[in-house]
Amino acid sequence: MWILYALLAAVSAALVVVLTKAGLKNIDSSAAFAVQAIIILIITWTVVLLQPTDVSWKSLETKTWALLIGAGIATTMSTLFSYKALSLGPASYVVTIERTSLVIAVALAIIFLKEKLTWQIVVGSIAIIGGAVLIALSDSSKQ
Repeated sequence: MWILYALLAAVSAALVVVLTKAGLKNIDSSAAFAVQAIIILIITWTVVLLQPTDVSWKSLETKTWALLIGAGIATTMSTLFSYKALSLGPASYVVTIERTSLVIAVALAIIFLKEKLTWQIVVGSIAIIGGAVLIALSDSSKQ
């Protein structure tokens, strides 16, 4: 089931890039994210409140809160940087470079989460970096 959710996340992320780039015509990138953050907040809390959950907020450990807050800060910074880049550059270039985060995430998962490094992960990571470099070095003025 996780593969279905991962594919839906990929499609959603692609839509975010295209819709955001199109919507950044007459608005500052940070203000655009602020508008989207309100929608994110409403939808996310609606899902949390409508689905059956057994989360006991008071019993969450301090470490859990710290990790979730850190992830929230990282999400915000990533999105602000991404939107600024989208406001300045071509979406196809920005998203390609931004998605090299996959390689960084793999490395961090191996180091901090002790996930297994396989030859497939190494080859896939090299391919991602190679593709990003190839696209980034292509001449955008010919498009």
